[in-house]
Amino acid sequence: MTTTAVTAAELATVKLDAIGLRTKRIAASYTIGLSTLGFVAAVVMIFAGLATVTDFVLFGAMYCVHTIGITVGFHRYLAHKSFKTSRVFQGVLMIMGSIGLQGPIMFWVATHRLHHRFADVTGDPHSPNLHGGDFRSRMRGLWWAHMPWMLSDTNARWDYFAPDILRDRGLFSYHRTYPLWGALGLLLPAGIGFAVDGTTMAALGGLVFGGLARAFLANQAAWCVGSICHMWGTRPYRTGDRSANNWLVALVSFGEGLQNNHHAFPGAYRHGIRWWEPDLSGWLIGLFGKLHLVWQLRMPTEEAIARHRAVEAGVPDVAYAGAAPQTPETGNGGA
Repeated sequence: MTTTAVTAAELATVKLDAIGLRTKRIAASYTIGLSTLGFVAAVVMIFAGLATVTDFVLFGAMYCVHTIGITVGFHRYLAHKSFKTSRVFQGVLMIMGSIGLQGPIMFWVATHRLHHRFADVTGDPHSPNLHGGDFRSRMRGLWWAHMPWMLSDTNARWDYFAPDILRDRGLFSYHRTYPLWGALGLLLPAGIGFAVDGTTMAALGGLVFGGLARAFLANQAAWCVGSICHMWGTRPYRTGDRSANNWLVALVSFGEGLQNNHHAFPGAYRHGIRWWEPDLSGWLIGLFGKLHLVWQLRMPTEEAIARHRAVEAGVPDVAYAGAAPQTPETGNGGA
């Protein structure tokens, strides 16, 4: 890593003061802690025979709302501008993404663009590959990339990585009202459970399964993208980092686990470059396009895909050590 790159990484982040750091860590700890307790409660209810069909339906439905909101709304639409949509549908996606409890949109987008700018080199906020090469160091890096990075004392600079959202008062309003939408994601399944079965226990089941346990498992799947998918999987494309395609993670994260594809073509609305690669979010965006809910869907050309293909070039893995920082292509599907 050159001095210039290190300086760029430092300039791209802001060190939090004591109040900001405390606020960040309390918010992250409460979100992770409460959802973990909710997951444990769900397991206890299942083994005690207290879980109902309504609980499982609410879990499945809210898991889909949560994951689609993050993958389609926050990630592919907001962070990478992979397609365009109306203000109304944009609002739906922003609310769905906020229900995911992964942080307000300014934090989410700025952090993600920072990750692409410095993927797997100094400056990446959640790389598992910067802690040493021996087994113990790699496991420490894997753990860091999965969750503890959220407690760090720095944040990506909003003015550098998300000026487009700062300028958009409509979008920024969803950032400011994030706690409201996060609470809605917990209270809505509780209310539906009560409406269906009419008991306090049904409301509690909805809160536990559709709210807390859903948030725990869906976010664990999402965080595997930044940890597991930068360590294990296939790498069909040159990217200059350690991003990898992991089909198991892709299945539970609705396509986000196709991380090597995504880092090769950040602006593509589909992470499944080939039709048979599991990318539920990409398929949904395609359906939304046919329904005229979204438009100007971006994908790389076949020529761009061929230029990035590592296997055909006889390169079994990406060039990683000492690679230059990657620039996020938020508005370009052609890579």
